This record gives sequence, C-alpha cells and structure tokens, in this order.
Amino acid sequence: MTTTARRRALWISTSLETRGGIASYVRAMQQTPLWVDWEIRHVATHRDGSVARKIAAFGSGTVLFVVELIRFRPSVIHLHSSAGGSFVRKAVLLWISRPARVPVVLHMHGSAFQEEYERRPRMVQTMIRATLCRAAAFVTLGQVWASRMRDIVPSARIVAIPNAVRPARRGAQPSSGHALHVVFLGRVGEHKGTFRLLDAWAKLVCDPGFSTQRGHLATLTIAGDGEVERARSHVRDLGVSDTVDVHDWLSETAVGELLDRAQILVLPSQNEGQPMAVLEAMARGLCVIASDVGGLSEMIGGECGMLIPPNDTEAIAAALRAAVYDRALRVRYGAAARARIRDRFDIDVVAHRLDALYREVCR
Repeated sequence: MTTTARRRALWISTSLETRGGIASYVRAMQQTPLWVDWEIRHVATHRDGSVARKIAAFGSGTVLFVVELIRFRPSVIHLHSSAGGSFVRKAVLLWISRPARVPVVLHMHGSAFQEEYERRPRMVQTMIRATLCRAAAFVTLGQVWASRMRDIVPSARIVAIPNAVRPARRGAQPSSGHALHVVFLGRVGEHKGTFRLLDAWAKLVCDPGFSTQRGHLATLTIAGDGEVERARSHVRDLGVSDTVDVHDWLSETAVGELLDRAQILVLPSQNEGQPMAVLEAMARGLCVIASDVGGLSEMIGGECGMLIPPNDTEAIAAALRAAVYDRALRVRYGAAARARIRDRFDIDVVAHRLDALYREVCR
C-alpha cells in the first residue's frame, strides 16, 4: 500500500448489541481516531439468541462480508474472535477472503482457545494451525498468550496487543461510617468463581469487626448473566442477604455507574483473557482482587492489584479482609492500577498500535 492510497479496514465481530468483552472493545474503538483514519466498516456475524437466530446472523453476515469485500475493497480485514464456534466462523471468513488477496488480522479475545485446541483431533489441529499461518497477523491479548501460541504454531506471526479502555475519573473512598462497595461483574457461575466468592464473603461477614453500631463495613454486588437465580438462592442459604445484592446483566451505562460507586472489584475466575470489567475497574482506581490465571498477571501483577490462587475460598476471604480493613493498601493498589491503564491499556495507545500493525501488514 502506498502512502497516498486510501486506507480502509473491514472489521468482523459479534453484534455490538451482544453481551461480552468483544462488543465492548469494538464500541470503545469506535471512539478513537483509528475508526476514522481507516474508514472502518463493521459487519456482525453473530447475535445473542436462539440457534436459528445465530445461524441467520452468520448467513446474512457472510453475504454482507463478501459484498463489502467486493465493493468496499478494504486494505485490511480484522476478524475479532473468541474460542469455539466463534473461531470456526472467523476461519471460514478468512479462507473465503483468500482470493481477494487482502491481509487478514485474526484477533483472539477468548481465554479458552489453547485448551480447545489441545482437545481437538490431530486433523482439526492441523487445520487450525493452517488458518493461523494464513493470517497476516494473529493477535493475542498479552505476552502470556502469545508465548503459548508460539509453542503451538511457531511459523505464524503472533502479535500481543492488549484490550483497552479510556481512563475514567478516579473513584472516591467512602467517608467514615459509610460502607465500602465491593463488586463482581461477569457471567455468574463456577467458572468465574461466583459461588466461592459468596462463600468467602460469608466468612468475612462473620468477622467480629465487620458489623458495628453504624452498620456493616462493606456490601457486595453481584451482576451478570448465567446462574443468577442459583446465586440468589445461595445468598439466602448463607444468611448474607443484608450485605449482598444480586442483579441480572446490566447495561454498559449501568455498569459504569456501578463501578463509579465501588472501591473493590473481585473476579476469582478459573481462567481469563483480559476481562474488560477488570480494565474498567482499574481505570477508575479500584482495588482489584483476581485469580492468578491467564492474562490477569499482566494486568494487575507487580503491586497493581491482589492476585490469588484459583479455586481457593480461603484466599478470596483473606484478600477481601486485607482490602476491606486496610484503606491505605486498597488506595495504593488502585492508584497503581490506574497508572498502568495510562501506560499500557489506554485505548488511544492501543489504537496507535493497531494502526502500526495495519500499516505493516499492508506493505
């Protein structure tokens, strides 16, 4: 591509109305100069809903993808994928685009991709490796994932580019006599550690100093989809209903308002990529407690948060005690997390890295 050529990018992902990190990421990128500079056009090939609705979305999205490929003539195609069926759909589009000779950036947002690859038959693994090698660049969310993927397919071009958010106004600590607000955001279930968190919370509530004449030291809000009713039932069984609220999935605006009022975010998952909820919390200077899995060590390791072992209720409880009782500690972690957002995860910084990658693959 010459310096005077018109730069165009075609982005493919789930619908921007769906739940999850990919839609949040794309919506955030729409607010950067990258979207205008590369005249980015977006095609949705997936939507929430029934199987029939998902099949229809992929069918219509594929047709629109081909039409845009012919009429829009993009300089680069950017496929945003998760693991499982999402990767299959993006692999199909990658191979469909091959006759057009347009460089393809395949962007993996899912944390389970490596595990799924290892479970596949050898023939399927060969096809996956061929797809990754065909891409002009395969983007992972961090160096941890990049290193793992290089072990699987050393001949592919692997690039680590993190998720991103825009720095937000720093949240305030509660005044004396007011409760701290602890938040969990994500799919409610065993994988995200929701029920271990509730068990740990029940241990915290039993501490002699947790409840005073002024009230409780902290409250917990659980918000997301998944096993919401089971979580509500578990809260009742534990006898902590007076300190725990369980909500269904919240809109992006409601999530922002919830985090604006919070001081601590907890995500004791069994595996993660780079959760947008953690980035949003870091951007506000919250103290983050999360499992030491996947890409989380790159996000909050090095005194930017509290890393705990996965599947460890006692570790969750200990981290909660430290964050709830020690104001200086949570403020220090929150400030360090916010500084890391500015240095590594600021959306304008990441958009600039994507711009550089596009220019490179388009040469």
